[in-house]
Amino acid sequence: MSGKAFDEVFDVVVVGSGAAGSAAALEAHRSGADVLVVEKCDEGSAGGNTRVSGGGWWVNRDPERARIFLRELSGSFPVADDVVDAWATETAEISTWLKELGADVAMSGDYHTDPEYLSVEGSDSYAGMDTIEGRMGNGLLHAFLISALVERGIEIRFDTPATRLIVESGSVVGVEVDGVSGSQRIGARGGVVLATGGFQADTSMVRDYLRIEDHVLWGSPASTGDGHRMAQAVGADLWHMGNMMTITGVRDTAGTGHYLALWNAHNYLWVGDDGRRFVDETAPPCHGHTLRGGSYELFPLRPFHLIFDEQMRTAGPLSPAAEVLPVGWNLLMNGSRWSADNSEEVEKGWITSAESIKALAEKIAMDASTLGRTVEYYNTSCAEGRDDHFARDPGTLGPVVQGPFYALKITPLLGWTNGGPRRDGRARVLDTRGDVIEGLYAAGEISSTYSWRKDGGFHIGDALAFGRVAGRDAGTRA
Repeated sequence: MSGKAFDEVFDVVVVGSGAAGSAAALEAHRSGADVLVVEKCDEGSAGGNTRVSGGGWWVNRDPERARIFLRELSGSFPVADDVVDAWATETAEISTWLKELGADVAMSGDYHTDPEYLSVEGSDSYAGMDTIEGRMGNGLLHAFLISALVERGIEIRFDTPATRLIVESGSVVGVEVDGVSGSQRIGARGGVVLATGGFQADTSMVRDYLRIEDHVLWGSPASTGDGHRMAQAVGADLWHMGNMMTITGVRDTAGTGHYLALWNAHNYLWVGDDGRRFVDETAPPCHGHTLRGGSYELFPLRPFHLIFDEQMRTAGPLSPAAEVLPVGWNLLMNGSRWSADNSEEVEKGWITSAESIKALAEKIAMDASTLGRTVEYYNTSCAEGRDDHFARDPGTLGPVVQGPFYALKITPLLGWTNGGPRRDGRARVLDTRGDVIEGLYAAGEISSTYSWRKDGGFHIGDALAFGRVAGRDAGTRA
């Protein structure tokens, strides 16, 4: 490659410094490549969802069984065999690889000790979740990966967004960036690895691909689909763009939200704008998929209302504290906290209160007779110990009877998107004909393996696995 057309030339250029980008840079460097990482955010906010995630990866004890597990979880949305094979092989090596880098790896004793999809064939490959120091969240994985890059002299340029891929003779040979020194053209002999995260912070893309009209963010506000657009501009095909993970959330600041966990008591029900229940409120969320009507569905997709009583309010915070679950942009980056007894949220007006269900309905502009009957029928189910409408576990049927009564609007909290540029088992991006776009790789949330269901620690595992694959392949190509 001639250096005349470029301001600088490296063997491999990685776009993004989260789990996938860091893994790609570290593996390319290990292969002997000269590597540059460009990151659009400043150092204090870089790292994408990895920085504010649980930071754990699932422990794959049996790659052969893991192949079966992934295929079963994918269901009617199959993933290519070479991708399944690479995923099953590479995820089994993550903990060893990180230990070789110097990480203090230990299994989490509190979260994801068992698979969520225990009844699915192949789930016996799931042996728990490893984390840095055996602790969840708090940016520990991101901090370690950045330190590993710095220790090896791998340059990271913050405040340097990539704007366009450079193509010559059908191959990606570099990337244009807009850094502190202005626009530059940076060549990449072995290739460019896109590790730019998802598109959950781009409202238009969320509406177009996920059909969600109203949502708040759990992760990074920098996940705006930049890599998706750059890849599409050079002919990349897309896969499973409609898959994602939302959970129950509450809007805080513009664009960000709190996770509504409801772990402390069961004196509540969910109703739509029509004042009627519509689902088993306690069905496990399973990373964005809820069992409903005998099959798994994406949930939630639209706002609804939490109705609860004084017993629930005083039982503990509706959203877990950072000491319990140190995950999410709002907690870790904004420093936002939910009050221990939910009183501050009542004072702020987030939670509406009233002395009766009828008065509560009127305050939230809901038909009072309908909501009254809904709560009455629900309380009858609690008394009888049987939910004939939605088969809620009898052990969770806590009556809503003690005033004051409360209502809280729940908004889908979008954790991550799954779809993006289609890639093969070597993390090479494919065009709309299924051919490899030479010199272009994708890893992490921009091009998640998961076409449908996924288990705990799967996303970080996927990012680290295919980041390594991409970096290794690009470094060798150089």
